[in-house]
Amino acid sequence: METSKILIGYFIYLPITILLTLYVSRILFKNGKLFMIDIFKGKEEIALATNQLFKVGFYLLNIGFALMIMEIHSYGFNDTYQNLVEILSSKIGGFTIYLGIMLFFNLFLFFRGRKKSRQTMTKQVTV
Repeated sequence: METSKILIGYFIYLPITILLTLYVSRILFKNGKLFMIDIFKGKEEIALATNQLFKVGFYLLNIGFALMIMEIHSYGFNDTYQNLVEILSSKIGGFTIYLGIMLFFNLFLFFRGRKKSRQTMTKQVTV
């Protein structure tokens, strides 16, 4: 009976983590386009291509991490729904915190790229 509850846990965990990743990525990279266009000084084609590459990397890192930490039975699973819910909340909560950190890291990269781009423009104007 233990295996069936573990499978239920996987069927709950996977869609939640994948949908969270897709949602965060959609918001981040929809708004990140503006930063990329600014960073690449209006060269929209390269800005959008770079943004798309960042998005694919974001998917790979986050979905890969979600799959890597997916294992439920190593947590001392004792075949109760209460235990399953507790483990799932810990796993999904941890993954959500990780996603938040990745979101802020990407924002940091966007702002840093924008700052460097503006410094380069300032240097070119003063020369």
